[in-house]
Amino acid sequence: MQKWMLIQNDLTEVGDAVLFDRWKGLDGGLLWVDIEGPADDADHAVLVENMALPEAEVRDALRDRHPPVFVGEQDLLFLLLKPLDSESHDLDFETQQMAIFCGDGFVITRHSKTSEYLETLWSKVGSGERHINAPYDIVALLARRMVQRYGKILLNLEARLDVLEDEMMQDFDEAHMHELVGYNTALRKMRRILKYHVSVTEQLSRYARQWKLEDWIDDYEDIASQAERFSSLAELYQNVINDLIEGYISLNAHNLNQVMRILTVVTVVFLPLSLLVGVYGMNFENMPELKSQHGYFILVTVMIGIASGLAFIFRRMKWL
Repeated sequence: MQKWMLIQNDLTEVGDAVLFDRWKGLDGGLLWVDIEGPADDADHAVLVENMALPEAEVRDALRDRHPPVFVGEQDLLFLLLKPLDSESHDLDFETQQMAIFCGDGFVITRHSKTSEYLETLWSKVGSGERHINAPYDIVALLARRMVQRYGKILLNLEARLDVLEDEMMQDFDEAHMHELVGYNTALRKMRRILKYHVSVTEQLSRYARQWKLEDWIDDYEDIASQAERFSSLAELYQNVINDLIEGYISLNAHNLNQVMRILTVVTVVFLPLSLLVGVYGMNFENMPELKSQHGYFILVTVMIGIASGLAFIFRRMKWL
């Protein structure tokens, strides 16, 4: 689906491809084309034939999956991002493909799924509520929004990790382990995506300095700084989670050792008693104490003494 917007002298008009011909005849107008959903031949024709964009970048832009990338020339900027989709608000997230072409007097956005933020921005610009000075403004807004959404998820995770660590120290169970493993898997995916975005936002910042885009240098550098910070934060949280997982495993191993020690002590205590019971359970005529009036009580007393003595020894050794 294609949407067209023409901005000239603070006047905004929303329409269809007819606006392209009007834009070509203007001096100083801004054309914004937004393409949403699965790509088709009409989208390819608009980008390659009408807008005369490079074929290689157009192919990347129209794909549903492609790593983030940046290509910058003096009169054309191509930015391919992987923002969160509109339904993702935690670590159980999904991404979408968003491509941005930015040139002299035009900006083209292409996204594989619906973007609530972009729709809101489109409505505000179309109604005149939000003013856009140049296509580089849209690049800054979309890139910043993308980075901040990743950052919000990470900052929310920090509070949950603090609670989870306290809960594990008090009473840990399998649910905590499953939660940590899920976080670890999601953070591994997020770190990979943020690494790409650190690279492309740094290239975007260098592009602004190279071509002296004075009005956007600070914005682009700030976006690159945020991407780097959140990438480092994702790595830090993953290390914390790995430490918690290792701690969980260590606590489980310690508890298992405690159980095995108790079982070993019980086994050692009852081993001589079982031997005595086994011996006196044999049916021989010459069995000692067989005819003794107090033989049973003597044997029980000996068994209690052996058990008590072993228990005392194990307690002195702090095994009990």
